[in-house]
Amino acid sequence: MRLFGSDRIVKYMDRMGIKEGEVIQHRMITRSIERAQKKVEENNFGIRKRLLEYDDVMNSQREVIYTKRRHALYGERIQVDISNMMTDTCDAIVAEYQQNNDFEGFKMELVRTFSADSPFENEEFMKSKIEDLADRLHRKVWDSYQRRMETISRQAYPVIKDVYENKGQIYENIVVPISDGQRVYQITTNLKEAYESEGAGLAKSFSKAILLLTIDEAWKEHLRELDDLKQAVQNASYEQKDPLLIYKFESFNLFKSMVDQINRKVVSALAKAHIPIRDASQVRQAEERKRQDLGRLKMQKDDVPGAGIPGGIPGGAQQGTATKEKQKVQPVRVEKKVGRNDPCPCGSGKKYKHCHGKNA
Repeated sequence: MRLFGSDRIVKYMDRMGIKEGEVIQHRMITRSIERAQKKVEENNFGIRKRLLEYDDVMNSQREVIYTKRRHALYGERIQVDISNMMTDTCDAIVAEYQQNNDFEGFKMELVRTFSADSPFENEEFMKSKIEDLADRLHRKVWDSYQRRMETISRQAYPVIKDVYENKGQIYENIVVPISDGQRVYQITTNLKEAYESEGAGLAKSFSKAILLLTIDEAWKEHLRELDDLKQAVQNASYEQKDPLLIYKFESFNLFKSMVDQINRKVVSALAKAHIPIRDASQVRQAEERKRQDLGRLKMQKDDVPGAGIPGGIPGGAQQGTATKEKQKVQPVRVEKKVGRNDPCPCGSGKKYKHCHGKNA
């Protein structure tokens, strides 16, 4: 009533002398209260409607992300999704660098993202259509991905086979480390499935794990950005602009950037995947270097007279002890400096410059 009622109602209430807790039965007062209640409800309805419009933008993006995540979680069409991601990434990379006439940058981007060389030369890159170039690049990246998954399956299968045949009744799952050159992922896969598929189940589990991890990290960061954006666009009302329209436009750009980032991270991790095992020759070379280093250390020790021989030099222990005592660092004592005009510390009552500091 204070917000939506009138001063006339307040004066009328005072004139009627209605006390606290007394029932109000006057028609004019009742209608005023109903009008105020209606205005409050309309205001709250407008606020809820506005919030719902903001939530609708986020909900439409959430449906897209959750669909991608559901496919990755259940493995319904994981190969199709990975192929689509590769296609979108190839299209974006080719279009970006061809428009800028930057073939060298394009080659560096291929190495950075796919660890692959360019399937075409500079002149062909500049003159051909984007669709044709992207299609050729997609075939190259897809073949490389298939070979890497086969290599991972072939390398891991002997270990999977050994564990399944010897301890299959104990363990249900097996954890295999797979790296993309930057991070090492501990991939958990079903032991029986991996054994029966000769390691192919491990490659599928790795693809699922990369998809889920990348989508979850990107979506959490995107939600934080949307919250910040919702607060920032409210200032647009001071410019006579609709904050909701600006929020829709900016959130779409953020979502598009997030999807592109997910595609690149997933494709890059799959294109660089490998099991981080050391080659046998590298292990032998490391052991040989270690033996050589130990041999040189032993030779240097033998060159020192009396080294390693207790009492090898007469008085050697005493000499070593004396040397250590000489080398022992003494603490530095810092005393308060006496000024020339200060009283002498000896207690004579004279100034320092006329007493002990006369010759200083």
